[in-house]
Amino acid sequence: MKLYTFPGAPNPRRVHIYLAEKGLEIPFERVDIMKRENRRPEFMAKVNPLGGLPVLELDDGTHLAESVAICRYLEALHPEPPLFGRSAREQGMIEMWLRRLELYGMVPVGMVWIHGSPLTKAVVKRQIPEVADQYRQAVAQHYAFLDRELATREFIAGASFSMADILALCTIDFAAQLNGLPIPPDHAHLGRWHRSVSARPSASA
Repeated sequence: MKLYTFPGAPNPRRVHIYLAEKGLEIPFERVDIMKRENRRPEFMAKVNPLGGLPVLELDDGTHLAESVAICRYLEALHPEPPLFGRSAREQGMIEMWLRRLELYGMVPVGMVWIHGSPLTKAVVKRQIPEVADQYRQAVAQHYAFLDRELATREFIAGASFSMADILALCTIDFAAQLNGLPIPPDHAHLGRWHRSVSARPSASA
């Protein structure tokens, strides 16, 4: 196997944290998204026609894209420790939170990135500042929701660290570091969670 990745980008980072939590090592090939190497015709023809990262190349030459799909594949091969839940209830709860975090967290942050970041201005046909403002409000609402939920438990989907925490951490760090959307100081429960998961060795993988 081989992982096509760009360490530090939010979606590839999900897989790197997952691998660190599992104690797995997979050879990787760096694809520089800042130089748009992932958009070159040869990469899109041979690896991922959508040009996204990360991509896991299997031993038979199959290319598996999308970070959660890659981690699910690896979970089937290496079920311990479980990061997608053990019981039917745990698996359902984690799946629910993965959907929530993608739809109400990563999508709004991504829209702020597209329409509000100077780093994307050169590759976007037309940035619409009003769209960025609208989605900044959506991110704020998402943070408030997470803060309320984390008042009653230690981790996003329950009592144990899971793939949901990995998604949330990567999204929030991306929002804070590159989009000017840090966790508000008065969100004590979300702040406590963030400090806790950030202190895990895998967070710096």
